[in-house]
Amino acid sequence: MIIDLHTHSNNSDGSLSVKKIIEIAKLRNISMLSITDHDSIFCQELASSIANKNGIRYITGVELNITLTHSQTHSQKPIYLDFLGYNFDSDNSQLQNKLQQMAKYRHKRTEKILKKLNTEFRKEQIKELTKDDLDKIQYSVESVFGRPHIADYLVRTGIVKNRNEAFDKYLVKCNVPKYPLFLEDASKLLRNAGGKIMLAHPNDPHGTSLLTLTKILDKQTEIITDSFLQFIDGIECWHSRNDVKTTNHYVNYAKEHGLMMTGGSDCHQKPIIMGTVNVPAFVAKQF
Repeated sequence: MIIDLHTHSNNSDGSLSVKKIIEIAKLRNISMLSITDHDSIFCQELASSIANKNGIRYITGVELNITLTHSQTHSQKPIYLDFLGYNFDSDNSQLQNKLQQMAKYRHKRTEKILKKLNTEFRKEQIKELTKDDLDKIQYSVESVFGRPHIADYLVRTGIVKNRNEAFDKYLVKCNVPKYPLFLEDASKLLRNAGGKIMLAHPNDPHGTSLLTLTKILDKQTEIITDSFLQFIDGIECWHSRNDVKTTNHYVNYAKEHGLMMTGGSDCHQKPIIMGTVNVPAFVAKQF
């Protein structure tokens, strides 16, 4: 049984449509799937319908970026972690309203980032970005957009060679704080919509994770126990960037605390790695 509960479509920062993702999932014999777009549930009804027609069991999904406070992480400044929501009612009005509010904030954030970029471009005598450029960035995305889409636009216009250069040279320096969604609120939203909330890729070396606080796995799980165990239902234990030690540590922690365990590729289709993570069959039974 092939399971992938962490994928992204072009409704956020993936490169393929929902229909194409499910076509590939069928070809790869994936039997259980979730599309977990960032801060967006725009595609969930469509995804569920197409998946069911193709004999794939579909779990509603979303990936939320959460602001954690000083007291929760014992760090000098707030940090951001990703949490996955599953099996919620995508028609829930409270959840829909909050995500719409976050989408509006993203638009304003992008305008502020472009303003900062133009300050840098003036220093380097690079042509400044205009409202027309902002519209083109928006047009390239089906729903929620953010810094990766700005990076892609900078690549297309020849200002940088690739996404990494865009972030290293401009987008880290020109960042604007994300929407302040707190864990307690996100947990309540998802649970009230009938869903579950999981900590995503907790030790991801190349992503948003507890690794930014400590490399020691025991200390990571101490933070979870002390600060947000009561607000989560599970942990993403299998991930494309996990090593064996990380997976084993988090599986043991989840068992010790009676938490659900999930897993997925975190595929953005660059390249297509959907279905390549060995997620155990018992994960499906939890749903």
